[in-house]
Amino acid sequence: MASNLVQLQVPTLKKENYERWCIQFKALFGSQELWEIVSSGYVVPTTEQEATYTADQRNTLRDLRKKDQKALYLLYQGLEDSTFEKVAEATTSKQVWDTLSTIYKGVDRVKKVRLQSLRADFETAHMNEGESISDYHSRLIVIVNQMRRNGERLDEVRVVEKILRSLTSKFEHLVTAIEESKDLEAMSTEELLGSLLVHEKRIQKNASPTTLEQALESKLNIDKPNKGRGHSRRGSSSNRSRGLARGRGRGYEQNRGQSQEWRFTR
Repeated sequence: MASNLVQLQVPTLKKENYERWCIQFKALFGSQELWEIVSSGYVVPTTEQEATYTADQRNTLRDLRKKDQKALYLLYQGLEDSTFEKVAEATTSKQVWDTLSTIYKGVDRVKKVRLQSLRADFETAHMNEGESISDYHSRLIVIVNQMRRNGERLDEVRVVEKILRSLTSKFEHLVTAIEESKDLEAMSTEELLGSLLVHEKRIQKNASPTTLEQALESKLNIDKPNKGRGHSRRGSSSNRSRGLARGRGRGYEQNRGQSQEWRFTR
């Protein structure tokens, strides 16, 4: 048994992680068949009562004590020194568990205040522009899980409806199709997430050629003025060449005429 305990990864309880710590420890106790002894406890007999037990009753009591001490050992491994002092007087694992619940989870009034804050976070949550559907879903589910751990009865359909009405405009057509063709009462958040992921990938795939086309068009617009200036220079050069040629032609004809007139005069 000792070797098995050494191999276990025991989470440490801190001020800000009580809910998560509880979930992890419940799983740990379940793997060791200890959760029943921690959650329900067992009757600790007095010395006089134990003296009247039969052999079978004593064997049962010995097994219960063994499980309880194993659970106590695991609990102590998950506590910081300051927290350990608060439960050091407890004699059973159930007493330790219940004491920690009172310390960290608080009274009902404190839970209600925290739940009100979580409800506000849930109602105001919206998908941000540029945020992936996976990131938004994860962010919202964290709030949902905290609400449920604090006593909120949050149905699956309520979460599905919240996701649908808080998406960005690029999901508008899909949301309309889902609301018209699907039974939201029977849809899970995982099923909805799968449909949204497919739609998001399709949007990304269709957006890629457009982006490339815009980049090429931008490059062409940048290159056009340079080509225009080049044609203008070449055009000016060609015009000057033709002008010079015409000038030389007129001078040649004029000189030729003067030469012929001189010969006839002579």
